[in-house]
Amino acid sequence: MLPAISFELTDRVAVVVGGTSGIGRALALGLARAGAHVVATGRRQSHVDSVAAEIEGLGRRALRQTSDVTDSASLAALRDACLGAFGAVDVVVAAAGITKRVPTVDMTDAEWDAILDTNLTGMMRTYRTFAPPMIERRRGRLLGIASLGSYLGLHEVAAYTASKAGVAWLTRALAVEWAPHGVTVNAILPGVLETDLNRALLKGPRGQEFLMRTPMRRFGCADELVGAAVYLASDASSFVTGQLLAVDGGILASGVNQ
Repeated sequence: MLPAISFELTDRVAVVVGGTSGIGRALALGLARAGAHVVATGRRQSHVDSVAAEIEGLGRRALRQTSDVTDSASLAALRDACLGAFGAVDVVVAAAGITKRVPTVDMTDAEWDAILDTNLTGMMRTYRTFAPPMIERRRGRLLGIASLGSYLGLHEVAAYTASKAGVAWLTRALAVEWAPHGVTVNAILPGVLETDLNRALLKGPRGQEFLMRTPMRRFGCADELVGAAVYLASDASSFVTGQLLAVDGGILASGVNQ
């Protein structure tokens, strides 16, 4: 008998690390709208409190716990607080990320290290912290944020591109390692998203180049990633692991200018 296909997230518990701004915030609220209780966490208490209030306004439970992906002890405290409040964690989204555009010859070691430590090692720390209880339960969904830079070389963001290539292969490696334990590991690969922070930039020559290379001929928005997140967090994706799901308007598929 074939298993039932369900996108149901009612009463599932999701933790979104880096969930207080940008893509992470959009996914945290989207998972809450889909029925999950959501812990949206980040370094700033005021931001954590703000998103938690929005989640609670949707009728879901939240938790006001800060965290820092560069600090393993901080992540362990987050995990313990979540387990104490909810009993189990079903979904973890690793959404914390930073970047800096600079010619590589001018980049300092400190800048390189900070980007790799947050984007790649921070994802590893997050998963390493939350995976053991999932492995013990033989159930869990781990979801990262990849990038066009996971596949493409991007101009003057070498550290970011290297980190996101690492995200892609860490996703695959952990998927293979933890698949026998009922834990899936996948990532969403966003295309070019329009936000308040980059709207002016996207109106310039670089933004227009991205627009030209996107078959849908428009930029996306963070809320358009929610469907992919709900799918990968739900039982509908029970046989999916080690995948990067592109939500990019077709930019990776196109390959050439149109």
